[in-house]
Amino acid sequence: MREYIKSIEEKVLAGQGISFEEAMKLADIEEKEDIVLLCNSANKVRECFCGREVDLCTIMNAKSGSCTEDCKFCAQSAHYKTDVEVYGLVSKEDALKLARENQNEGVNRFSLVTSGRGTTGRDFEKILDIYEELNRETKIDLCASLGILRYEELVKLRENGITMYHHNLETSREYYDKICTTHSYDERIDTINAASRAGMLVCCGGIIGLGESLRDRINLAFQLRDLGVKSIPINVLNPIKGTPLENVESLSQDEILKTIAIFRLVNPEALIRLAGGRNKIDEFGKNCFNAGANATITGNYLTTSGNKICDDMKMVSELKLEVRKNG
Repeated sequence: MREYIKSIEEKVLAGQGISFEEAMKLADIEEKEDIVLLCNSANKVRECFCGREVDLCTIMNAKSGSCTEDCKFCAQSAHYKTDVEVYGLVSKEDALKLARENQNEGVNRFSLVTSGRGTTGRDFEKILDIYEELNRETKIDLCASLGILRYEELVKLRENGITMYHHNLETSREYYDKICTTHSYDERIDTINAASRAGMLVCCGGIIGLGESLRDRINLAFQLRDLGVKSIPINVLNPIKGTPLENVESLSQDEILKTIAIFRLVNPEALIRLAGGRNKIDEFGKNCFNAGANATITGNYLTTSGNKICDDMKMVSELKLEVRKNG
């Protein structure tokens, strides 16, 4: 297996994409020493194609709860009884205050995230007004995560300074109906493609530990490659009491590292971004940066706690990496 890992490393470094079958063979790795070698290979690929910069982003839970969709992992779904806080769209003042704080701490990107199938109507107009203010008053890169939107709405976001749109696929097409039934996989892909046509980069990934197989994860990695996704957030399921997945068994550290490494080898030029569930990974995912990751969401997330920005800055420095400079 060691020779095989080395051959895959050399192939990717030479600019050749690996096949699904080759990635599946990597998924069969179980020995600790082989997983370490796999992570080392992924790390070399990361440094070759992406350098030593780490991209930090933060998100603001700009509208919480009462979501009509039935995503089985989500505390904000109205289908489940959870203790999530419920509130409407945040004010322009609160959004600007948090964006400025994050900018001053050296964070690269800032995103508003809203619950619901898609932000439309008066809320969408308010969102545009908030982003217009953020674009005028800050220099931080602006992202948005507003659910399923039409091309015309995405164009308006781009015109208001948003450079990246976030919309996860969550899992493979084959496993998707076990996770969500109120909207389709194709609706998500349509939004991703529309965001690209509107001139934005796409941030799109998924959640691991939903009960899916490694084959499902690899299918997702290749789907993201085919879509040309530039930022791939990998969430680790944080089971929420009251949701259908509250009792799902947590993934092992080796399983998480192996997944990160394979995503890097399949998507050598993308940002592989640690996202929700970092508290489920040793030292908030420090080892993942030696397995191919080169980006992370920092600070608090939607309904769970993340790592403090200053702690992530320190961790990046300890790894002898560099936070990307704004501007």
